[in-house]
Parts: sequence; C-alpha cells; structure tokens
Amino acid sequence: MENVVAQDIKKEHQEKIKRVIKEVGKVVVGQQHMVDRLLIGLFTQGHILLEGVPGLAKTLTVNTLADVLHLDFQRIQFTPDLLPADLIGTMIYNQQKAEFEVKKGPIFANMILADEVNRSPAKVQSALLESMQEKQVTIGETTFKLDRPFLVMATQNPIDQEGTYPLPEAQVDRFMLKVHVGYTTKEEEIEIMRRMSNMAFDAKLETLLTKEDIFAIREEINQVAVSESLERYIIELVFATRNPDEYQLKDEAHYIQFGASPRASINLNLAAKAVAFFDERDYVLPEDVKEIADDVMNHRILLNYEAEADGVTTHDIIKSILGKVQISK
Repeated sequence: MENVVAQDIKKEHQEKIKRVIKEVGKVVVGQQHMVDRLLIGLFTQGHILLEGVPGLAKTLTVNTLADVLHLDFQRIQFTPDLLPADLIGTMIYNQQKAEFEVKKGPIFANMILADEVNRSPAKVQSALLESMQEKQVTIGETTFKLDRPFLVMATQNPIDQEGTYPLPEAQVDRFMLKVHVGYTTKEEEIEIMRRMSNMAFDAKLETLLTKEDIFAIREEINQVAVSESLERYIIELVFATRNPDEYQLKDEAHYIQFGASPRASINLNLAAKAVAFFDERDYVLPEDVKEIADDVMNHRILLNYEAEADGVTTHDIIKSILGKVQISK
C-alpha cells in the first residue's frame, strides 16, 4: 500500500514539473533546453552557469521560474565596482546600542540570479564561491548557514565581450552545468516580438511547487536506479578527457590541456537521474547520460592554444568522446 501511495505522489510531482515548464512558457518563448537544465539544477542541488550573448532571455527565464516556484529570489547585478560586502553583507555600527550588528546581503535567498557574473573581479567571485560550495557565508567572525533550497543561477557573457573577467577554473568547476544559450527560431522570435510589442501583455503565473515538493522530488530523483554498467560508462567518459590516447582519440589528445575533474562523474550521475525522472522512468538509460554529457563536461575540459587556433571547442571534443567510448556489457 505504501508503495502505491509513493508511486502516486511521484506521478503527481512529475506532472507538476510538466506544468512548471508550461507555466514558464507563458512568459518565455522557446529556450526549452535552458528551462530543463535550470530545473535539473534545482532538483539535484546543482548550480547553473548560463552563457550567451545579451538579449536571449536568460534573466527573464530565471526570474519567471522563481515566481512559479514561489521561492525567495534575489537578482544581483555583477559590476566591476561590486564588493564582497555588497553580496554577502557586512557589519554595521548601531549607535543606539553602541555595538556592531550584522546586515545580511542579497545572498540570503533561495534562488540567486548572479547576472553577468564575469563582469566582477576575483574578490567578489571568491565570496560567491564560498556560498556555492559550503552553503554558508562568513561575516566578521560569524558564519551563517544559507536557507534551503539554495541555488545560484549565474549568467555570463562570452569572455571575448568587452569588460569581462574569465572565471577561475575552481569556481567554474563548482557549477554543475554550463548551458550555452542560443538564438531562438524565426517562428519563436515572431512570437517574442508580438508579446513584447504588446504593452498590455501581462501573463498571470500560478505557483505550482512548494519547498516541501522540491525536497520530496530531490529524494525521488535520488532513488532512480543507475546500473553498474552505466556507472562504468560515466567513468569511462570522464577518463577519456584525461587520457584520450587510451580511447582512440589521438586527433583530440593534443588539444586537451586538462581533463574533467571528479565532479564531472558525480554530476553526470546526478543529472542523468534527473533526466530519467523527468521522462517518468525510475532507471537511467545510456541516452540520458549522452543527453546531459555536454552540459556537465564542456566547462571542465581545458583546451590549449592550439585548439583555439584550429577552431576546436570543448563541444567538438565531447562529441568525439561520445562517439568513441562504448558501454561495456
């Protein structure tokens, strides 16, 4: 009886996820890939880095998702003059009490939109790094735990844009997924133009998930089964980025400076479980791993200058790896 009830609750959660996607679609046209990845991050406790040129609805999508989920939301515009205290908070002196008090910053929210994160210098990025990894911040001599769920969704302009600072490799590795946001289709852009040209347009959004729902979905995704052969396949994919010569990837080997970190294996496993759950399965298929592999690994492979000169990208390397590495029986 308990199993039947649990299955019914899981089915209800899966239906709610579909409704969340439809609800976001009331405001955001297209960008289905981005919305799916944001939800994967939310339900697997993974932070998301969105990269794309300005004007592709990155900020709008995150903002809309926060409205549908009814979570505490803060948008932080990263600028070259931003200070760590502007992010995490600071100690202020209360003259009436003759003592210092903590003034918490905008990082104390469930969903953080770090807009144009690569426009701020290293000190600010380091402050963000602690909150992402440790789920806590230190102000003065006191450490504060952040509310759960806590999710950073950062947008980044391509690094060749003027006034951008490349994120440190250690910080980029903390992001579960790096999602490249592309242009919409002609039909989608027509719909965008019509909506945005209508000054009376005002979509009414329905709140669909509670914090308790999010925690329950996380546990349900955790129960999705991954076979031993698929676990081995995930490891082989990651090791192919480190030792490409051993996987018949000689053409790609001289382009790779550093392969993916162990976080790639962990996050491939987690993200594949989420993909299977969204597809209403309680087990992972090889296609689930392949579907999410690029978003998990593209920011964890460091290429050399020769790759840049030849126009080879991490996406090209990952595509070759997926083509060469086979699943062991």
